[in-house]
Amino acid sequence: MSEGKRIYVVGHKNPDTDSICSAIAYAELKNRTAPEGWVYVPKRAGHMNKETEFVLKAFHAEPPGYMLGVGCQARDMEIHTHPYVPPDITVMELWEILAQNNAVTMPFTDQEQHLEGLLTVGDIARYFMNPEDQMPLSRAKTLYSSIEKTLQGKIVVGEGSSRFAGGKVLIGAGNEEQISERTKPGDLVVLADREEAQLAAMEAGAECLVISCDSGISEEVTSQAKVKGCVIITTPMDTYTIARIINLATPARFLMRTENLITFTTRDYLTKIKEVMGGTRLRDFPVIDSQGRCKGTVSRRNLINTRKKQVVLVDHNEESQAVDDIRDAEILEIIDHHRIGSIETLSPIYFRNQPVGCTATIIAQMYHESRQEITPQIAGLLLSAIISDTLMFRSPTCTKLDENLAYYLADIAGVDVEAYANDMFTAGSDVAEKSAEEIFYQDFKKFTAGEVTFGVAQITAMNDGVLKQVGQKVLPYMEENCGKNGISMLFFMLTNIIAESTSLLCIGEGSEELVRRAFGVQTQDGGCELPGVVSRKKQMIPALINAIHET
Repeated sequence: MSEGKRIYVVGHKNPDTDSICSAIAYAELKNRTAPEGWVYVPKRAGHMNKETEFVLKAFHAEPPGYMLGVGCQARDMEIHTHPYVPPDITVMELWEILAQNNAVTMPFTDQEQHLEGLLTVGDIARYFMNPEDQMPLSRAKTLYSSIEKTLQGKIVVGEGSSRFAGGKVLIGAGNEEQISERTKPGDLVVLADREEAQLAAMEAGAECLVISCDSGISEEVTSQAKVKGCVIITTPMDTYTIARIINLATPARFLMRTENLITFTTRDYLTKIKEVMGGTRLRDFPVIDSQGRCKGTVSRRNLINTRKKQVVLVDHNEESQAVDDIRDAEILEIIDHHRIGSIETLSPIYFRNQPVGCTATIIAQMYHESRQEITPQIAGLLLSAIISDTLMFRSPTCTKLDENLAYYLADIAGVDVEAYANDMFTAGSDVAEKSAEEIFYQDFKKFTAGEVTFGVAQITAMNDGVLKQVGQKVLPYMEENCGKNGISMLFFMLTNIIAESTSLLCIGEGSEELVRRAFGVQTQDGGCELPGVVSRKKQMIPALINAIHET
């Protein structure tokens, strides 16, 4: 998008139904009310769980695209574009193009913009400063029309479409005998107006004569040239000037580098780009898009004006829960219902935080405040989020506003709340085909209190049988992975919605003692029962953090 803004609406890592549905619904609301050219795009910061998949399918909603991180990428940089250059463009013509575009590097592409090679001003200088190669024109099979153009001359005998593929370039100084001795078959000989010297060069096998100072060509020379197949080019330039610039007729692509090119993709992150640039003395680097097309080049100076991604965060405001590289992004808004967390911004933003059971509840309010219609699809998504986050209104986080809005949304969506909730929770607890890792991280959040970092996962079900099977499957995984990624303690809430209770698994040094202090219960075999505890946000996390601070 060349104009306007693209703004990403994204929930937390290991997204739950509220995180996904709120991102979709809020992006829809913003797109209805945003200035022209602004586009809000819902994204997710992790894989969706079974419950959320059920919800999106039920209301025919497209899953948000996966966003690995919001750090600056090559596509966020100012990419220097370059014109397409024909295959036989001369070094002189390329030099002029580089000067006109204030560039020092030219990526060569085919007509479909696929990168073929690279040529820099430095490459050109190094090549022509090399005294060892005396045959660049012939080795490059240079078109005679290119030599004609470079010398501002005229082909008087021969065809411009033919190529000089013989020997070296020779200045025809000396008498006829000396010219005959020095000229080898296939050479290009630069001469003045002496007819005898011209004939001698052709007799020795010269493939091309370049005649300086627009000197005239006799009929005999012209006739012999046609017989011998010798090309004759006249030019107004003197011999010194010809000798100085003739090699600039070499096709630029002949000099281009085609191997060991350092390129970036449009999706490469700034951290990688800086590291690669710091390890080489090259100045410009081609950027390739997902279709393999070269979009242009970037250089160190482009790092200064990199455009930060602009994001809106929903259902979280903890840096540890946010999409990767959140510090490199520009946060425009936060819509959340959790405790105030650790995210900091450089400037004031719109931050809406309400003590309700679900972010979707806040977004439903914002639809009404903006006087925007809630469609059946959006109503179904918001309803699903409220049911999920409030555990069908059984969570202590649930407010009367959550419940009232849920039934209002259900009427718009055309669903029976109780029947739909049962189907949704049943789908969410179907983990038979999932690995222990997938189950554990389908609704997982990381928290930090003081110097302690811990993680809490939760799964809900309608009966204890399912929860018991899940616990037996996940416990070995928790034991094996506790202590990784800086997390010292892991907790897993196995929550029975109907019984309104949680079986808690706790792994990690000090985890059982922390639970004892937080809830006043004794653990057995790494677990305990917590009647009446169903909310991670309002019951589990505050109790654990308070216990940590009291240590």
